[in-house]
Amino acid sequence: MTGTEPGEIREIHQKLLERYGEPEEPKEMTGIEYLIETILSQNTNDINRDKAFRNLKERYGNDWQEVVEASQDELADTIRVAGLGPTKAERIQRALEIAEETRGEYSIEFLKDTDTEKAESWLTDIPGIGPKTAAVILLFHFRKPKMPVDTHVHRIAQRFELVPEGCSRGKSHEILEDVVPDGIKYSFHKLLIAHGRETCKARNHLDNEDCFERCIYYREVVLGEKKPDEVV
Repeated sequence: MTGTEPGEIREIHQKLLERYGEPEEPKEMTGIEYLIETILSQNTNDINRDKAFRNLKERYGNDWQEVVEASQDELADTIRVAGLGPTKAERIQRALEIAEETRGEYSIEFLKDTDTEKAESWLTDIPGIGPKTAAVILLFHFRKPKMPVDTHVHRIAQRFELVPEGCSRGKSHEILEDVVPDGIKYSFHKLLIAHGRETCKARNHLDNEDCFERCIYYREVVLGEKKPDEVV
């Protein structure tokens, strides 16, 4: 642990709210749609993810049985804009099969009334579904107290010294999930992403006052004399 207190998180959260505003609410989708969309989102950007999901819906509608029965080549071609078509096609079909085998229907809504830890375990037992993907589904759709950690959240958490510099993304997930108050997990996650995309970028930090003194990149590179590749 880094010694960060929930009160510090709330202060950072408030400053981010003042800068970027209240994040939009999650999209209205079914749990199974979130499951498929998060698989499509792996190793790609939001634009290509959305195109792939739209292509899938235009071709198959809500007929998940048809998705399962489609040839993997056909499904991979349908979602190819998201990259890793064959891999994602296989994962989507297997995820749908597991959902149907569990409850006799293509639905994961039963997770709403499932203990958070057990719900995460069920999701991560699906091939290709890791902690980050599971956390997105549980937080965005089921509003369970999870803290997804993507590249932006991981980078900003290190720069704000909320997690140790150089720690793994998995460790960041563990620490942030413990220290970020449940009631602000969704907005804090979204605001860290906004900050990482708009201001505190990986190698193109905006050289202005739109950052915080607690950010080690801002202190040591923008205000200091270190080179960008000398800090996270």
